[in-house]
Amino acid sequence: MTSPPSNRKRIATAPEGLTAAVFLARRNLARNRLRSTLAILGIIIGVFAIATLGILGSVIQLTAADALGGLGDQVIISPNADAGIERLTDRDVTTISRAVGDDASVIPVVTGGALVERGDARTFAALYAVERPGELFTSAAGELPERHRRGAIVGSDVAAELGVDVGRTITIEGREYRVIAVLAESDGFNLLRPDGAVLIPRTAFADESYTQVIVRAESGGEAATAADAVRSSLNAREERVTVLELSQIVERVDQFFGLLNAFLIAIGAVSLVVAGVSILNVMLMSVSERRGEIGVLRAVGVQQGDVLRTILVEAGLLGVVGGVVGAAVSAVVALGIYLVVPEVTLPVVANLRTGGYLLFAVLFGVVISLASGLYPAWQAANERPVQALRVK
Repeated sequence: MTSPPSNRKRIATAPEGLTAAVFLARRNLARNRLRSTLAILGIIIGVFAIATLGILGSVIQLTAADALGGLGDQVIISPNADAGIERLTDRDVTTISRAVGDDASVIPVVTGGALVERGDARTFAALYAVERPGELFTSAAGELPERHRRGAIVGSDVAAELGVDVGRTITIEGREYRVIAVLAESDGFNLLRPDGAVLIPRTAFADESYTQVIVRAESGGEAATAADAVRSSLNAREERVTVLELSQIVERVDQFFGLLNAFLIAIGAVSLVVAGVSILNVMLMSVSERRGEIGVLRAVGVQQGDVLRTILVEAGLLGVVGGVVGAAVSAVVALGIYLVVPEVTLPVVANLRTGGYLLFAVLFGVVISLASGLYPAWQAANERPVQALRVK
């Protein structure tokens, strides 16, 4: 003898139920295309805002990091003018070299300025004396000597203004120098500003004592260790020198842009939350209009979980479609930034961080959509069939 059929039979098993929910959700959203399109448009705008602002902040941060270049591994040592010390001596340089050891390069620099001439052309340029220029600069023409003893090394801007090349001569304060190399154009931030400078031998300066010493390490951590060693050696009795760790500046710049990036993402998130309110309104109106239909479904045995799942799938579909389209538009904008802005390189735009912002924006859009559809779904699933079937 067979048992009678159950009065609370489910309309489908779990996988079939999910498939049916997706089918019903697509049908219900298609009933009012304009309303659904406007809701999707709100999600598109919100996802686009989050992803684009996040990518824009990332591009600014990475571009700034590229511009700062390798400054994080440098330490600048200058005489402490407050203590009456105007220049650094060879003995100071020797002390610095012993303090840092073989873990870093010590590059003493003499600085000045003068009018540089070639024929009728003239320009004011910074003058530097760097014994081993190859440790700080690269050449575009000619070869940088291992030790600079003769001739002049000209920056790219000075060479262009005077129209000089390797083998030509220039005049500085009445003395002629043959150009032995032209420096490559600087593509990042450099404290010595080589593009508008001329490097001449140290013996050409009236005062051969040093104005600063650059310590260059392999990493920011080694640079910090070298800075501590210099302070212990030179400032044990009095503050003879000031020690500037450029890694601290780089870190603060990076922290600032990180904060700016978070602020931009928060602005974009506000627009997505507004879009979530729009989806909440769409779902509430949809549930209200289909109240009788939901009552019939509940009366014939469709359970609360099926109704809840269907409404949530509708909201999820809105979020998925809007999120994918918004992320795609944001990716196109990111590519446009690379094509339009010359300073932005492809690795700055196309990287894991950019992909992370796109994925985060899509997921956030879907979560907001589901959250917005949760209350209407709960309301529809918990309404009694008798009340839903009443004609208003």
